[in-house]
Amino acid sequence: MGGWDNRTFRLGDTMSVRLPSAEAYVPSVEKELTWLPRLASRLPLPIPEPVAAGAPSRAYPWPWSVRSWIPGRPAARNRITDPAVFARDLARFLLALQRVDPVGGPPAGPHSFYRGARLNFYDAQTRAAIAALGPRIDAGAAIDAWETALAAPWTGSPVWFHGDVAEGNLLVDAGGQLAAVIDFGTSGVGDPACDLVIAWTLLEGYGREAFRSSMPADGAMWARGRGWALWKALITIASPDTSPTVAASAEHTLQEILAEHAGSS
Repeated sequence: MGGWDNRTFRLGDTMSVRLPSAEAYVPSVEKELTWLPRLASRLPLPIPEPVAAGAPSRAYPWPWSVRSWIPGRPAARNRITDPAVFARDLARFLLALQRVDPVGGPPAGPHSFYRGARLNFYDAQTRAAIAALGPRIDAGAAIDAWETALAAPWTGSPVWFHGDVAEGNLLVDAGGQLAAVIDFGTSGVGDPACDLVIAWTLLEGYGREAFRSSMPADGAMWARGRGWALWKALITIASPDTSPTVAASAEHTLQEILAEHAGSS
């Protein structure tokens, strides 16, 4: 299976092989091998189970891992039976993750690509994307949403976060219910607002409302989550390497973000 950070290959009927796609993603291998077994028993849904660790060789230069195979299909709007139920189940999972003892967990930083850290790490990149897109977007609205996010810093105690709550990392069963959460490569301990991005990339309407009320997320946390979603949408649209399909999806997400921000102002 494809992926940005890793490539995953099916191994028989019950396992998969996960290989980092570049050296920058190597730190996630040891992190997941260490922490996934400790997190699994405390979470209400299946997560990947490490089976074995692979060593670098002439054939492949970095550490890698073997995981248990989790059945299911990546979440998509047309695969979710009830968005509100899906949203509440996801919130229940994320809240359980936040309740896991963070002592000794990896603080947000380079290994998580600064997910869970202060949002202003991506300030220059976000503003550059807004400038590059010019009249293609509502730059004023984007700047206002971004600055609102920056003005709502995290002041709580660090907790566990997933770091990449995206459609491809949420599996649904044949009945359209949330069945598992995968890919903890950007997980860590810090600000959980980065895990709210799914509210704009996948959820809409009453599904988004159910997610927000179930987390629960106050105004500051919601603003930071919106900021994370805004950053990712903008850099995706601005990148010359983005495919037309992915760009269209990011543009839709951007419109959802700006419309929701305008309604909350």
